[in-house]
Amino acid sequence: MEINMTKTQYSDLYRSAAEGSKWWINVPKAFVSGGLICILGQGIFDAFSALGLTEDNSATVASVILVFLSALLTGLGIYPKIAKQAGAGTLVPITGFANSVCAPALEFKAEGFITGLGAKIFIISGPVILYGTLASVIYGLIYYVGTLLT
Repeated sequence: MEINMTKTQYSDLYRSAAEGSKWWINVPKAFVSGGLICILGQGIFDAFSALGLTEDNSATVASVILVFLSALLTGLGIYPKIAKQAGAGTLVPITGFANSVCAPALEFKAEGFITGLGAKIFIISGPVILYGTLASVIYGLIYYVGTLLT
Protein backbone atom coordinates (compact mmCIF):
# COMPACT_ATOMS: atom_id res chain seq x y z
CA MET A 1 0.00 0.00 0.00
CA GLU A 2 1.46 3.32 -1.03
CA ILE A 3 0.71 6.54 0.79
CA ASN A 4 0.78 9.68 -1.31
CA MET A 5 1.40 12.75 0.80
CA THR A 6 2.61 16.19 -0.13
CA LYS A 7 5.46 17.84 1.74
CA THR A 8 3.01 20.27 3.29
CA GLN A 9 0.74 17.45 4.53
CA TYR A 10 3.75 15.60 5.94
CA SER A 11 4.99 18.77 7.63
CA ASP A 12 1.58 19.36 9.22
CA LEU A 13 1.41 15.75 10.39
CA TYR A 14 4.92 15.98 11.85
CA ARG A 15 4.13 19.24 13.64
CA SER A 16 0.97 17.83 15.21
CA ALA A 17 2.80 14.71 16.42
CA ALA A 18 5.74 16.72 17.77
CA GLU A 19 3.53 18.92 19.95
CA GLY A 20 3.15 16.14 22.50
CA SER A 21 0.32 15.59 24.90
CA LYS A 22 -1.26 18.13 27.19
CA TRP A 23 0.04 16.59 30.40
CA TRP A 24 -1.67 19.19 32.60
CA ILE A 25 -4.97 17.75 31.35
CA ASN A 26 -4.00 14.07 31.01
CA VAL A 27 -2.42 13.65 34.45
CA PRO A 28 -5.47 14.80 36.45
CA LYS A 29 -7.81 12.76 34.21
CA ALA A 30 -5.68 9.65 34.77
CA PHE A 31 -5.51 10.32 38.51
CA VAL A 32 -9.27 10.74 38.84
CA SER A 33 -10.22 7.80 36.60
CA GLY A 34 -7.73 5.44 38.26
CA GLY A 35 -8.94 6.65 41.64
CA LEU A 36 -12.57 5.99 40.71
CA ILE A 37 -11.70 2.43 39.68
CA CYS A 38 -9.90 1.95 43.00
CA ILE A 39 -12.87 3.41 44.90
CA LEU A 40 -15.13 0.90 43.12
CA GLY A 41 -12.78 -1.91 44.12
CA GLN A 42 -12.67 -0.69 47.71
CA GLY A 43 -16.48 -0.49 47.77
CA ILE A 44 -16.75 -4.08 46.55
CA PHE A 45 -14.16 -5.15 49.14
CA ASP A 46 -16.02 -3.36 51.95
CA ALA A 47 -19.37 -4.80 50.88
CA PHE A 48 -18.12 -8.38 50.98
CA SER A 49 -16.25 -7.76 54.24
CA ALA A 50 -19.53 -6.50 55.73
CA LEU A 51 -21.18 -9.73 54.58
CA GLY A 52 -18.71 -11.67 56.74
CA LEU A 53 -15.96 -12.68 54.31
CA THR A 54 -12.39 -12.54 55.54
CA GLU A 55 -10.12 -9.78 54.22
CA ASP A 56 -8.31 -12.22 51.92
CA ASN A 57 -11.55 -13.58 50.49
CA SER A 58 -13.04 -10.09 50.11
CA ALA A 59 -9.92 -8.96 48.24
CA THR A 60 -10.13 -11.98 45.94
CA VAL A 61 -13.82 -11.41 45.23
CA ALA A 62 -13.21 -7.70 44.54
CA SER A 63 -10.39 -8.55 42.11
CA VAL A 64 -12.50 -11.14 40.32
CA ILE A 65 -15.43 -8.75 39.98
CA LEU A 66 -13.20 -5.94 38.65
CA VAL A 67 -11.61 -8.29 36.10
CA PHE A 68 -15.04 -9.57 35.05
CA LEU A 69 -16.41 -6.04 34.66
CA SER A 70 -13.38 -4.99 32.64
CA ALA A 71 -13.67 -8.02 30.35
CA LEU A 72 -17.41 -7.48 29.95
CA LEU A 73 -17.02 -3.77 29.17
CA THR A 74 -14.21 -4.57 26.72
CA GLY A 75 -16.40 -7.12 24.97
CA LEU A 76 -19.23 -4.61 24.73
CA GLY A 77 -16.87 -1.96 23.33
CA ILE A 78 -17.37 0.35 26.32
CA TYR A 79 -13.98 0.02 28.07
CA PRO A 80 -11.98 1.35 25.09
CA LYS A 81 -14.22 4.43 25.02
CA ILE A 82 -13.64 4.98 28.73
CA ALA A 83 -9.90 4.44 28.29
CA LYS A 84 -9.76 6.92 25.43
CA GLN A 85 -11.10 9.64 27.73
CA ALA A 86 -9.45 8.53 30.98
CA GLY A 87 -6.01 7.67 29.62
CA ALA A 88 -3.48 5.92 31.83
CA GLY A 89 -5.88 5.83 34.77
CA THR A 90 -7.55 2.79 33.22
CA LEU A 91 -4.26 1.01 32.51
CA VAL A 92 -2.76 0.87 35.97
CA PRO A 93 -5.44 -0.97 38.00
CA ILE A 94 -6.18 -4.66 37.48
CA THR A 95 -8.91 -3.66 35.03
CA GLY A 96 -6.26 -2.49 32.56
CA PHE A 97 -4.61 -5.90 32.63
CA ALA A 98 -7.94 -7.64 31.98
CA ASN A 99 -8.56 -5.26 29.09
CA SER A 100 -5.11 -6.00 27.63
CA VAL A 101 -5.97 -9.70 27.46
CA CYS A 102 -9.55 -9.34 26.18
CA ALA A 103 -8.92 -6.72 23.49
CA PRO A 104 -6.53 -8.88 21.39
CA ALA A 105 -8.81 -11.87 21.87
CA LEU A 106 -11.65 -9.92 20.27
CA GLU A 107 -9.45 -8.44 17.57
CA PHE A 108 -7.88 -11.69 16.38
CA LYS A 109 -10.81 -14.12 16.84
CA ALA A 110 -11.58 -13.92 13.10
CA GLU A 111 -8.21 -15.54 12.37
CA GLY A 112 -9.25 -18.72 14.19
CA PHE A 113 -8.71 -20.27 17.58
CA ILE A 114 -5.13 -21.44 16.99
CA THR A 115 -3.45 -18.86 14.76
CA GLY A 116 -5.57 -15.93 15.91
CA LEU A 117 -6.87 -16.21 19.43
CA GLY A 118 -4.35 -18.71 20.78
CA ALA A 119 -1.28 -17.10 19.25
CA LYS A 120 -2.11 -13.47 19.92
CA ILE A 121 -4.20 -13.30 23.09
CA PHE A 122 -1.20 -12.30 25.20
CA ILE A 123 0.32 -9.96 22.61
CA ILE A 124 -0.05 -6.95 24.92
CA SER A 125 -0.01 -8.53 28.37
CA GLY A 126 2.60 -11.19 27.59
CA PRO A 127 5.60 -8.94 28.26
CA VAL A 128 4.01 -7.85 31.55
CA ILE A 129 3.61 -11.47 32.63
CA LEU A 130 7.12 -12.38 31.47
CA TYR A 131 8.95 -9.50 33.13
CA GLY A 132 6.78 -9.63 36.24
CA THR A 133 7.62 -13.30 36.67
CA LEU A 134 11.30 -12.69 35.94
CA ALA A 135 11.41 -9.81 38.45
CA SER A 136 9.77 -11.97 41.12
CA VAL A 137 12.30 -14.77 40.56
CA ILE A 138 15.20 -12.31 40.82
CA TYR A 139 13.69 -10.77 43.96
CA GLY A 140 13.19 -14.27 45.41
CA LEU A 141 16.82 -15.18 44.75
CA ILE A 142 18.05 -11.94 46.33
CA TYR A 143 15.83 -12.56 49.34
CA TYR A 144 17.03 -16.17 49.63
CA VAL A 145 20.69 -15.18 49.43
CA GLY A 146 20.02 -12.46 52.00
CA THR A 147 18.55 -14.98 54.44
CA LEU A 148 21.58 -17.24 53.98
CA LEU A 149 23.97 -14.40 54.78
CA THR A 150 22.20 -13.33 57.97
